[in-house]
Amino acid sequence: MRKLALEDEILMSVEKPARYIGNEINMVRKNPAEVDVRFCMCFPDVYEIGMSHLGIQILYDMFNQWEDVYCERCYSPWPDLDRIMRERDIPLFALESQEPVRDFDFLGITIQYEMCYTNLLQIIDLSGIPLHAEERTWRDPIVLGGGPCTYNPEPIAEFFDIFYIGEGETVYRELMDVYKEARRQGLSRLEFLKRAAQIEGLYVPRLYEVVYGEDGRLISMEPNCPEAPERIKKQVVRDLSDTFYPSRPLVPYLRATQDRIVLEIQRGCIRGCRFCQAGMIYRPIRPRSLEFLKKRAIEMIESTGYEEITLSSLSSSDYEDLPELVYFLIDECRERRLNISLPSLRIDAFSLDVMSRIQDVRKSSLTFAPEAGSQRMRDVINKGLTEEAILKGAWEAFQGGWKRVKLYFMLGLPGEREEDIEAIATLANRIAAAYFEIPKEQRTGRPEITASTSFFVPKPFTPFQWAPMDTAEHFEEKRQFLRGRVRAQKNQRSLRYICHDAATSELEGIFARGDRKLSAVIEEAYKRGCIFDAWTDWFRPDIWEEVMRERRVDRNFYNYRERERDELFPWDFIDIGVSKNFLWREYERAKAGEVTPNCRARCSGCGAAVFGTGVCVESRGDSGAGRGEKGGIVR
Repeated sequence: MRKLALEDEILMSVEKPARYIGNEINMVRKNPAEVDVRFCMCFPDVYEIGMSHLGIQILYDMFNQWEDVYCERCYSPWPDLDRIMRERDIPLFALESQEPVRDFDFLGITIQYEMCYTNLLQIIDLSGIPLHAEERTWRDPIVLGGGPCTYNPEPIAEFFDIFYIGEGETVYRELMDVYKEARRQGLSRLEFLKRAAQIEGLYVPRLYEVVYGEDGRLISMEPNCPEAPERIKKQVVRDLSDTFYPSRPLVPYLRATQDRIVLEIQRGCIRGCRFCQAGMIYRPIRPRSLEFLKKRAIEMIESTGYEEITLSSLSSSDYEDLPELVYFLIDECRERRLNISLPSLRIDAFSLDVMSRIQDVRKSSLTFAPEAGSQRMRDVINKGLTEEAILKGAWEAFQGGWKRVKLYFMLGLPGEREEDIEAIATLANRIAAAYFEIPKEQRTGRPEITASTSFFVPKPFTPFQWAPMDTAEHFEEKRQFLRGRVRAQKNQRSLRYICHDAATSELEGIFARGDRKLSAVIEEAYKRGCIFDAWTDWFRPDIWEEVMRERRVDRNFYNYRERERDELFPWDFIDIGVSKNFLWREYERAKAGEVTPNCRARCSGCGAAVFGTGVCVESRGDSGAGRGEKGGIVR
């Protein structure tokens, strides 16, 4: 294999050359000649974003603990280097060895958001790999996709050999062994893929036939060979305190988006917010043990030199040992001036005592997610927060010494009215007013309240997967209305309003619930120059508009219509444990404005108990909870 280290002339001509040189702290070095399988792990976005992704850190550590596997990394080259690589015919290379990605056995791409789909093609194309899976031979790596977007992989199905559905710590070892045996036996690429399809959680798109009706709806999706299962079962790590987690994470040369230690305290969520895909696909909630987290935290602090640690979770306040963990980190690391970051907090559950302990170290902003301004809309989305609880939590935050608060909301939620939008501005103003209730001598200037709105995008495996999505025009009208209402508030000098882009949200919606027919649209947009679509400066709405018009993409079909209850979805072949019947019941409860209790308060029979772990096996005193008419889990 030949090394492809970029010449100094090239490095000095591109923005942030440190993105491409490797050799970071804690980078793993192996002799490629001494391993059986070479795996290139890719994040299809710029280096600073990819280096912040915990999933890659976990898998990088796991793969490299195996003596027969060497895992290296690559990221999407920024447009300046992308142009040079094409002009000079430089193939994409891995950071560790600087060798071509095409020479690896596997190219594993984590797919975190729909707006990176053209970057997936950039990675495959720059590697010199055919874009279509069916055109590849053993001269090409197995292209494998993982991450949350694989819960509806159909819009990008033609570009991948395998999709890994679920959590990565489970069956990769089995896949590596099947691959090694297939190569030893001299099997064809297709025979290997058929063997891989028999591993639970792996989906091989070319082994399935898809049939559509005249109206564009999916009629059937069936295996075309006996090796392919009818349904793909999500993979779940049952014990998060006895699994892989890096003690020596990679430390980038550049300031990454998450430039700190990330300590995942639990996986899953008990809350059941009806818009939240992560809250459904990562069920059931599974906490890591306190001792595991204490040990890993100290190891990572000592091996990285970071001065900040993030306690990561979908809902950090629901981690039952949170106060003790925070006290431990403060007490153990006081001399380091360690900053504790607690994202994903629920205002009603946050402890004033914990906050008062953290005030001794450096402070950043606190982030809360009411999601909706009015109580009616919070009930519709099952947020389960009252305004009283929100204001009380804000008061406690201000009492604890914070004055910068970020608030996340969504526009375009199902059933939204004008008064619900105005309520976002009103709530932000009341939170700012709560700060001024603190005695003047205890304040330090004005509060900084940032209200951030994204546009609601219905996602697969949520109760709102049936719901229509607003048009880009409606989104823009709502944004302008809210901006005006924020400026009209009494405490507007303390308020700041920011909002996501409507055009990208609409495209995200098309891909989120799209089907295999969209592969041609994505490919054509890429060939016309679309990459880094998630970046405002690089998003090309004119090209997307042109391609979708030529390909006759019906926005009403993909975005604006309400789905029927019994409609077959492109992702229905995936079994995440949570049943479609449960999701429909939640959709109807949303329309009625009814709140469903969280998983610890009362089991709702979602189906996730099938995994036999987490909160689903905790004793609740309601032995029949979660069971259907025949005594089994409701499916």
